[in-house]
Amino acid sequence: MSEESVSKPLDIIRNMKGVVNAFYLDKTILGQMREEEDKVKAMGNITVHNEGFSEALIRDHVIAIIKDPRFRPPPEPTVVLVSNAGEIMGLEVFPFTAKEYLNKEGVVWLSDAFVLFPEVKGMGGERFIMPPVSFPELNESNGCKDVVSCSPAPTCDLLMRTYYKLKDDPKLASVLVGYNDI
Repeated sequence: MSEESVSKPLDIIRNMKGVVNAFYLDKTILGQMREEEDKVKAMGNITVHNEGFSEALIRDHVIAIIKDPRFRPPPEPTVVLVSNAGEIMGLEVFPFTAKEYLNKEGVVWLSDAFVLFPEVKGMGGERFIMPPVSFPELNESNGCKDVVSCSPAPTCDLLMRTYYKLKDDPKLASVLVGYNDI
């Protein structure tokens, strides 16, 4: 692992609008966060599987980003409600994707940022999936491959901030970016 292979991606992220702090996570905190992430449940005791987090953990490097509201939105949904048969029952929407669902039949707005598809029935065993999300700023042109990003659970975010002695500011959120060296 060369110095450039770790400094260039970190520099790219640190120069993004809305990034307050960015740093590499060490194996100790990643292990603690994995244990905490395994305990997460949603309302109604629905299972939450953070696939993005699981994918980030098997990468060569994981960068934590502490961001403010100026940070760009994710390029695709970060939360999907899936039936026990694997069908999408609902998903996160953004201001730039909301128009796809505004006047669509068979869509129920749960909030300004989440829609449900009531025609898709669950039979128990429904779960929230937090899929790996692309992070186009890191790519092969800057020495990164297999790039994924994710949002850690709020309890993992707090665990990480405590471990690194960072202020717990509710106006800030975190994103993790995992990548492999080329």
